[in-house]
Amino acid sequence: MSKNWYLTIILLFLCSNLLPAQVPPAWGGGADQNDLSFGFSFTYISSNFKIVKKPGWRNRYFDPGVNPYIADSLSSISSTPLPGFAIGFITRYRITDHLEARVTPALVFADRSLTYTYPTASADVTKSIQTTTVDFPISLTLKSDRIDNFRAYLMGGLKYSVAIGKGNNDTADLNPLDQVPKNVAGFGSYEVGLGFDIYFEFFKLSPEIKLSNSIGNVLVSGDNPYSTPISKLTLHTISFSLIFE
Repeated sequence: MSKNWYLTIILLFLCSNLLPAQVPPAWGGGADQNDLSFGFSFTYISSNFKIVKKPGWRNRYFDPGVNPYIADSLSSISSTPLPGFAIGFITRYRITDHLEARVTPALVFADRSLTYTYPTASADVTKSIQTTTVDFPISLTLKSDRIDNFRAYLMGGLKYSVAIGKGNNDTADLNPLDQVPKNVAGFGSYEVGLGFDIYFEFFKLSPEIKLSNSIGNVLVSGDNPYSTPISKLTLHTISFSLIFE
């Protein structure tokens, strides 16, 4: 999305506060009339890694167990976005008419991948890191005035993600060429996004798009052809949610 799009969205958001609000209180199930309300969400996720390579990352991997070089020199390392989904709950607390706090724990199913290319195309390898996490986000939302049955908002916050189950991270006993890079069991992220409240007679629907980036390194260092060339991995996620409240 270009900078002009971001500026347009922010201007529309600010201008909406200058327009007269028309609020039918009964619509939206009365959620906005309560300081505390609850709901649930369904989320589509697209996630990939941002990769920082070590000096000499192209070098062939030397296996200390058998003492030969067991992999060719690398040409590139990349990460393709993979789809996933999440199911969550929302607890919303109204601080003022335009500022709210939200806690939105969710169960997330989202695989990640790393692709290693070599001078010989037949040697290329893609390693999939299967993950299931429980996310605990805390965020603040800044909302415009309500105009009829529509309202816009900006949000920002932090979340902590905890992996559940072993997935395919438990590969230490495998041959080095069969191993998979490991991710840390828990890590923090920051989130920013925007959304819209649409008021129906008995509930409120909020489509929301959100960008999330992990804080720090999510890679567990390992001695294998796929972890050794990498200095740091950060997780980049774009999500689209439908929130019912």
